[in-house]
Amino acid sequence: MHEKRHYGQFCGLAAGLDIVGERWTLLIIRELLLAPARFSEIADNLPGIGPNLLSDRLRSLSERGLIEAAPVPGDGRGKQYRLTELGEELREPLLQLARWGMGFLSEKDVGGISRGAWGFLAVQAMIHGQEVPDTDECYEFRVDDDVFHLRILGGRAHAVRGAAPDPAILVYTDATTFVKIGAEMLSPFDALVSGALRIDGDPAAAQRCTRLLGLSTPMMGVQAAS
Repeated sequence: MHEKRHYGQFCGLAAGLDIVGERWTLLIIRELLLAPARFSEIADNLPGIGPNLLSDRLRSLSERGLIEAAPVPGDGRGKQYRLTELGEELREPLLQLARWGMGFLSEKDVGGISRGAWGFLAVQAMIHGQEVPDTDECYEFRVDDDVFHLRILGGRAHAVRGAAPDPAILVYTDATTFVKIGAEMLSPFDALVSGALRIDGDPAAAQRCTRLLGLSTPMMGVQAAS
């Protein structure tokens, strides 16, 4: 294995970049923030990385104590990678970096790969620092084939994988539209008009969800639940 490069600086940022600053490393961590994953699953979600480079990055992260190998439930011979407690500490910094990075997305990036599952991390990034509604309720998102929801409980917002038990609204869209809305390249209203976005449920709850996500344009045109 080749010698890892180091900045040689007595600085916390430099030390952190020595560990996670190499190409693809943070995207591997992004995938594991969603859920533990097999080698093949990580490779499929990061086309272009190559198996040798992925092996190298996983080995480095494991040696640094950020990830660990674990058995796959129901598969005695399978192995999957998951974040350790140390690796999980990167969640908040990565969410803030993702929120910051949304401001640099443009139309030339739209043709790039996008996954519905990334929306789960996107909503966590978008709600950071926003005022949380004082009403306990859930907002469910169906982005392509991925389902997740925001649960508002006791003045706190929690992002949860899977369907909500009793959602105040249901949001249907595709991954590209979801990212474009989050990056403020497309307003929720325009997405609704075009049919790329559909929202069913309580219009007032849709307004609260809009504000929670930090979106400046209200989500008008919501279909009220019967």
